[in-house]
Amino acid sequence: MINEQIRDKEVRLIGSDGEQLGIVSAKEAQKLADEANLDLVKIAPNAKPPVCKIIDYGKYRYEMARKEKEAKKKQKTVEVKEIRLSPNIEANDLNTKVNSAKKFIAKGNKVKVTLRFRGREMAHIAQTKHILDDFAAEMEDVATVEKAPKQEGRSISMVLAEKR
Repeated sequence: MINEQIRDKEVRLIGSDGEQLGIVSAKEAQKLADEANLDLVKIAPNAKPPVCKIIDYGKYRYEMARKEKEAKKKQKTVEVKEIRLSPNIEANDLNTKVNSAKKFIAKGNKVKVTLRFRGREMAHIAQTKHILDDFAAEMEDVATVEKAPKQEGRSISMVLAEKR
């Protein structure tokens, strides 16, 4: 909130150069801001009484946008890569999938391993649970199971994340 939008009776006022001016009425604070040709900006609305500062609002918004941009730069986005397996996968094919999952984990991504069932394969779900367990066992030196294997419709999936 800025200038006339501030409806509080009393505010804790901070001057344009950062000094505390104490608790004053909102009208008095607005008058001081007008004299300095600056804006009265509510910095901490939840405080008792609310904290207002006499500053150039355009400059303040620019600074806030720049800080947000800096914070966004330092953020690290983690992607979830998916690896699909079938119930009748052979050992060498499984090793190839494990190697690609290790590459994804090394790059800092999470890996979602999905075991998909088609047609009559749904009748043999119990016999194929070991595939995901074997996959997790192969990956345990670089990754941990973040989300345990869970059946969702025609597939069972689990999520692996980098070991800390």
